[in-house]
Amino acid sequence: SKELIMLLSKSIISFPGFGIGDFSLDNVAISIGDFAVFWYGVIITLGIVTAFLYVIFRGKYESVSFDSILDIGLWTVVCGVAGARLYYVAFQWDMFKDNLIEILNIRGGGLGFYGGIIGGMLGLIIGCKVRGQKILPFLDVAGGAVLIGQGIGRWGNFVNSEAFGCNTNLPWGMTSPKIAAYIARHSEETMGAVMDPSLPVHPTFFYESLWCAIGLLVFCYVMKKRKFDGQMFLFYLGWNGFGRMLIEGLRTDSLMIGPFRISQLLGALMFIFAVCAFGAAMKFLKSEKKPEWLGIFVETEKGKLVSEGKWDYKNNCEKAEVSEEKTETEEAENGNDN
Repeated sequence: SKELIMLLSKSIISFPGFGIGDFSLDNVAISIGDFAVFWYGVIITLGIVTAFLYVIFRGKYESVSFDSILDIGLWTVVCGVAGARLYYVAFQWDMFKDNLIEILNIRGGGLGFYGGIIGGMLGLIIGCKVRGQKILPFLDVAGGAVLIGQGIGRWGNFVNSEAFGCNTNLPWGMTSPKIAAYIARHSEETMGAVMDPSLPVHPTFFYESLWCAIGLLVFCYVMKKRKFDGQMFLFYLGWNGFGRMLIEGLRTDSLMIGPFRISQLLGALMFIFAVCAFGAAMKFLKSEKKPEWLGIFVETEKGKLVSEGKWDYKNNCEKAEVSEEKTETEEAENGNDN
């Protein structure tokens, strides 16, 4: 409704430590009658599009064809959004159990990051299988893309005055009427900390965005020196898991399971898994029984052909070979006719 649009259309934010007083952010990018497009959605979309462009750019160097990116990207985005929503609904079931149709109202908010990662990975794997694309090289490229999309997307939380942490006296602490109201109406048990509505809070959205930006720089450096396909995706899991394990400890709006923050637990598991998997892979690389798949596909003959756009996925052979076979067949048919 128009009343709801007006209620959500403004965020007033200040940074007292920097001497920055209240400044207003217009949350609505476009409004047509009762329909509004919020900047939160625009920023999330910008993150997805930028990540997609990175995959297109990087994919050509990693034996990931443009056609594969289009097909697999659609699977990844659709499954990622569905997974993010289902993850949130699963841990906030009381909000939806009496009105199941509300589950489909994604514009009303409520997406879980880890659900998006799980759903996106599932979609990526399905897309790779359907397309006949090597999964591990695609996962490596996807690791950098997620860092980009995640880093940009977090600024949507800033516009909404959400994803903030506990009170802080650091210079970059932020506050707003929306933040103060949230703190005032939630209990210490719900937020996991004793909070004062009148004091600034940690801008944890910015911490995560900065962590992703630093991670992307490290990612691009290590990418050139990686030892096996899948290593960069393990890097992403470890980097993101370690960062969220720390940053989520400051959050006051985390999904909880008992006294524990779910994102912290999953972050710790991601970090441990990444470290153990990397260690195991490096051990196999040094052994005499190195698995055939544990290498770098783009350095193989087929991988080079894929990168050069010379591989025919449908016929599972080099495109030039198909042309030569067709020419020979045509010549034979012409000879018979003569």
